[in-house]
Amino acid sequence: RKRQRYVEKDGKCNVQHGNVRETYRYLTDIFTTLVDLKWRFSLLVFIMAYAVTWLFFGLIWWFIAYCRGDLDHLEDHAWTPCVNNLNGFVSAFLFSIETETTIGYGHRVITDKCPEGIVLLLLQAILGSMVNAFMVGCMFVKISQPNKRAETLVFSSHAVVSLRDDRLCLMFRVGDLRDSHIVEASIRAKLIKSKQTQEGEFIPLDQTDLSVGFETGDDRLFLVSPLIISHEIDERSPFWDVSRHQLEKDDFEIVVILEGMVEATGMTCQARSSYLADEVLWGHRFTPVLSLEEGFYEVDYGGFHQTVPVPTPACSARQLAAAAARRDAHLYWSIPSRLDQP
Repeated sequence: RKRQRYVEKDGKCNVQHGNVRETYRYLTDIFTTLVDLKWRFSLLVFIMAYAVTWLFFGLIWWFIAYCRGDLDHLEDHAWTPCVNNLNGFVSAFLFSIETETTIGYGHRVITDKCPEGIVLLLLQAILGSMVNAFMVGCMFVKISQPNKRAETLVFSSHAVVSLRDDRLCLMFRVGDLRDSHIVEASIRAKLIKSKQTQEGEFIPLDQTDLSVGFETGDDRLFLVSPLIISHEIDERSPFWDVSRHQLEKDDFEIVVILEGMVEATGMTCQARSSYLADEVLWGHRFTPVLSLEEGFYEVDYGGFHQTVPVPTPACSARQLAAAAARRDAHLYWSIPSRLDQP
């Protein structure tokens, strides 16, 4: 049975929230709710916010004109209406738009003989400014979100396990397709695997950190050219007892997260990907993609995902370390001590 991904290859999280009863929490954070909406719904809310406001105040302007009798004295030049040249609901609606958007065509204008109209004008001007600030702010934040910047951050299609400096390492490759760099880039990796505790508690999708250089600072990347991220399989690694045969039967997911600031905007960007157990190749190594040309370095992204098989022990890292320790001990005892020589 194919494992259900926790995080898709494109970074989308495969989690849906159901039976959420406290939906009022979304309204208390209405700004973030509007920003997180899909574009079609955001545009609908944007249009409706202005249309409803214009219609609401247009109706009030028409109601004031109707109550004062302005509509009954349209041809009476001696009558001073609340709004000049307002002769129906359509003209009241247009005057509402002119007032809120500060267009001011000059044909319709409020007079000084209408105190209720002056109060309404102030209210609409203030409320219109608030609506403009809120809706334009939402659209600006939504447009400037750095989510699309993550589309040009690529991860290798497979992870590999092979020897590096006589130690088993789990490796994957990351790259940036743009010339503008990701500033303060950092990488993290987590192992997603269900487990059962000694007390019998079952923990689905338990998350375990995979060290990719946090102690040494190697997790801080200078992502100018593609880099191979390495997780050394030592006694602290969850893969310490995993051999090649066990890896083929195991069921887990490795989630990798790349974060940094977009150089052009200074906004934080995050790119995610994942590797299932069958996407981890034992005994493979990534092919080089960087070459030195005349005056510059060239990256060939055509071989970004390519790997080549290399000789790699099929045993676990624990067994490999034990064999190395026995070999070192044998060499130590086989060499005669200088003190015993005459």
